[in-house]
Amino acid sequence: MPVWLSVILEIIKITVPALIVFLTVYYLMKGFFENQRALKHLEIRQASQKQTIPLKLQAYERLALFCERIAIPNLLLRMREEGMTAKDLRISMLLAIQQEFEYNLTQQVYVSEQLWEIIKLARDETVNIVNEVCNELPKEADGRQLAGTLLNLLDGKSTGLDKAQMAIKKEASLML
Repeated sequence: MPVWLSVILEIIKITVPALIVFLTVYYLMKGFFENQRALKHLEIRQASQKQTIPLKLQAYERLALFCERIAIPNLLLRMREEGMTAKDLRISMLLAIQQEFEYNLTQQVYVSEQLWEIIKLARDETVNIVNEVCNELPKEADGRQLAGTLLNLLDGKSTGLDKAQMAIKKEASLML
């Protein structure tokens, strides 16, 4: 056998096992590092959720309170004063609704787009009810007449705010 052939065979004898060992170690290390990266990513997600879940739950609480505060019976309890005209009461109620909405505007970051749309629709429905009832009353109507008409109109009826409350509860329950 020629010398060059024996040299090549010796090189192959050394290279092939080394190559097999290298590939084995490479794939083992690659799998190990991928697992470590996945574990680290999971840890980061869990740490992030520990911070965001309380913020999301607080947002649901605040939006539920928002719905309660802009409910017409609750607005009437807070806004109506003796001697108010229907127009004055209407303006007070609409301002209160707008202020409550602006105060809770940032909560949309923590809830789904669908829930936020439901809340906006419920707010708009409340505003429309107040405006429509006030527009149907005589110009000289007092606040008591507006309050009575609103309460009679809503007596026992489900409103957009009730639906919004249910949507808030449903979405919040998905967090737990």
